[in-house]
Amino acid sequence: MDRSTVRVSPESMAKIRIAIQDEIPLTITTYTLPHSTEEYMNLILETFLRELKQEHLIEYLKYCLSELLTNSKKANTKRIYFREKNLNIFDEADYEQGMAKFKADTLDNIEHYLIKQKEAGLYVRLIMQVRKNKIKIEVRNNSEMTYEEYKRVHDKLNRAQQYTSMDQAFQSILDDSEGGGLGLIIMILMLKKVGLTEENFQVLCERGETITRIILPLQVFTNQEIVRLTQQFVKKIDELPLLPATIKQVERLIADPKSAMSDIAAVIASNAELAADLLKEINSAAYALSQPCSNLTSAVAMVGLRGIKSLLLSVASLQTLLPLVVKPRPGLREHSHRVALYAQLLARQFYPERREIEEDAYACGLLHDIGKYIFDAVHPDLLDSAQAVCKLRGFSIDVFERMVSGVTHGDLGSMIAEKWNYPKMMISVIRHHHEPDLAPSSARTVTYLVYLADFIVGYEKGDLEARLLDVEVAHRFSIQGEAQLRSLSEHYSRIYSAVSKRYANL
Repeated sequence: MDRSTVRVSPESMAKIRIAIQDEIPLTITTYTLPHSTEEYMNLILETFLRELKQEHLIEYLKYCLSELLTNSKKANTKRIYFREKNLNIFDEADYEQGMAKFKADTLDNIEHYLIKQKEAGLYVRLIMQVRKNKIKIEVRNNSEMTYEEYKRVHDKLNRAQQYTSMDQAFQSILDDSEGGGLGLIIMILMLKKVGLTEENFQVLCERGETITRIILPLQVFTNQEIVRLTQQFVKKIDELPLLPATIKQVERLIADPKSAMSDIAAVIASNAELAADLLKEINSAAYALSQPCSNLTSAVAMVGLRGIKSLLLSVASLQTLLPLVVKPRPGLREHSHRVALYAQLLARQFYPERREIEEDAYACGLLHDIGKYIFDAVHPDLLDSAQAVCKLRGFSIDVFERMVSGVTHGDLGSMIAEKWNYPKMMISVIRHHHEPDLAPSSARTVTYLVYLADFIVGYEKGDLEARLLDVEVAHRFSIQGEAQLRSLSEHYSRIYSAVSKRYANL
């Protein structure tokens, strides 16, 4: 098909922008990979990169994509060919016998093999995604790689590291049986030309699929204004005062098994503002007390030592950050409280025997967006300009944050948490609450809870669609469709509304 006849439709363009905006995978699947489909995939890749302002990578990555698609299509054709020849592709001797005539036999009758591939459900799938300042391009096919194929591919990858030019590769490598061998080496050399290494290219097998993956850092355009703003963010965090000494005193008492709850309550009471906000937090919707708790000793006993420590950290952090903000984001505190409650309710439902998870989920829910206070403190008009630019360009707030400063509110929040010596688990949750799969295993459970709570709140507001829910999170919490997500959302919203009057003066 002539390239001029291939166009990106308005619907496809909208999907590309949504994929970039929400950092979700953009997927195209084919069973026969006709030339028109390959041209379309290349055009989608080109459009994807242009939207990301990565035009300098287009020609390199189009070549790489063509190579990966061809290899995947050939791998599927091999499976059909070997079956029809009654050869076991996983047997070394059969493999060599089959490959001796594979190219000649299939070239003469390729349409037959393509039809058989489709009938067998053998696909080639392109997946593109931008996430955490990285571009991921994957080509998958459901023909699991044999040992011989795996060995040959990695032999080419190792050889590619030895060459310094295309000419040297052409002169040194010719592989008659595996036509993609030379192409793979050229692809690696191309990636090296744009400053990447073999670590940016991966070949692996998972769940019956062969996956070839290219991961590239997203090179965000920066100018002097962006550099200046980034420095301001760092400077503002460096200038943050220490948390009240009360926090350290309480931590020491909690660590001492001889301490009485009345001793802890007395230290908290010595800081009247902190004590008042702590009681307000305990009397909030999260605890849904039948009668308000006005006694600190009773509060410590009810919440528990671990819970008091986390709540004190949350309250003290917000007390310190709020005065810095000239123009607070509307609804930010209400959002954080709602996320905290939902995270706690999720913990109660899915981890009923793990009170520590419930306590951590609530505290991390309160703190997950603290990085936004630094954005607002450094640039009080950022929210207004962000909304205008996001509407114009179709970006999410997170993407805009990266474009403006090179960091997200999760990054900034984790920097604040590190400065104030938060527990490592809380630091990880704050940093990864939008990408829970990147959290370390020790923090992943709470990160999943906060991610889902945050997602449900966004879904309620109409900011997020059900299809954007992380697949792993949906599986972990047995959410099998939008109806189930809606039911969960409505249930938690009713609980929040029933006690929302307690937030009236927050």
